[in-house]
Amino acid sequence: MRHGPHILLVLFFFLFAPLIALAQLDAQKKPRARDLGVPFDGTPGKLNAITDVSGVLVGHTTLISGEGKLQIGKGPVRTGVTAILPRGEESMNDAVFAGWFSQNGNGEMTGTTWVEESGFLEGPVMITNTHSVGVVRDAVIQWRVAHGQPDPTGYWWSLPVVAETWDGWLNDINGFHVKAEHAFHAIDTAHDGRVEEGSVGGGTGMICNEFKGGIGTSSRKLDLKAGGYTIGVLVQCNYGRRSNLRIAGVPVGMEISADAAYAAAPFDEAERGSIIVVVATDAPLLPQQLKRLARRVSLGLGRDGSISGNGSGDVFIAFSTANPRAEGSKTVLDVKMVPNDSLDPIFAATVQATEEAIINAMVAAETMTGIENHKVIALPHDKLRAVLKKYSRLVE
Repeated sequence: MRHGPHILLVLFFFLFAPLIALAQLDAQKKPRARDLGVPFDGTPGKLNAITDVSGVLVGHTTLISGEGKLQIGKGPVRTGVTAILPRGEESMNDAVFAGWFSQNGNGEMTGTTWVEESGFLEGPVMITNTHSVGVVRDAVIQWRVAHGQPDPTGYWWSLPVVAETWDGWLNDINGFHVKAEHAFHAIDTAHDGRVEEGSVGGGTGMICNEFKGGIGTSSRKLDLKAGGYTIGVLVQCNYGRRSNLRIAGVPVGMEISADAAYAAAPFDEAERGSIIVVVATDAPLLPQQLKRLARRVSLGLGRDGSISGNGSGDVFIAFSTANPRAEGSKTVLDVKMVPNDSLDPIFAATVQATEEAIINAMVAAETMTGIENHKVIALPHDKLRAVLKKYSRLVE
């Protein structure tokens, strides 16, 4: 008997719902960069996460199995999918204004030609590994059709936004372990509140500055004088060389010696990897302003030492949850926007939250061994604190 998407979704809910609560509890227990005494500029939101922007939900599917020798199609598996829903359950039928930017284009984010042309982002932003972009993209369309969105007759046209970074040093990337049901699960279990960070979802097998990388998030809350807006950032970081790593202005990568992440790899001396960054805000911004916001992500990366090397795919998207129902109307609409002369605090918040989200990803990630026993160590918390103290940057 053949089961449709609805049956699969119900089964996944019952199988994974208990794990969601455990994952959120684990997220509360893990230390974050500020807990270790790392100083950052700006005032974070209540959760210091992209979910501080009201309505934004985040869900993960994490796939970890097997160990030892690589057997293509069998594993070891160290991968997953992450979903960001801009308007929660309304994300599939209430598009948001959006803009995107590629700092270095050795990467993929589908659907961005229409984001550029229309100024709208429809549905979720999905993040996975490089060779699973296609299946996740198709799964989003399948999910929408199964749910009769945006109308009961089924959706007949869709250009989902799906981004990627490469996890092939730890994961059987050519084994195609990410399936449609994993994308369904990430969407259906997306939640508000605390966001799971580190080696989860699409970030499971990622490496950042030669330490373990993955998913990280942060936010900034502006004061009322600057509009009182919230800016949230989520990253999937998989870029950089250790020697370039800066944390709070300190050359941490030069100070911490450890085994090279890409030991014996033919590309161990090259700047490789990628980073996907999603920026959310409740500030009423128009698409061109959001594109400007996406560009500011590069400055946050620069604070952490990135040079956006030739082999890196550094691709960013920003959206605003303001101006609901702006897309799809057949009548003239009035929309709100922040004046350009008032954007500087929002730009600054984006830079600050990007800088911190990356370090949060590295702090949360744990040492992982993957295919062929490739081992990537986590950023050691004690050594990080010692280096910050040496440079008089540790917040006690």
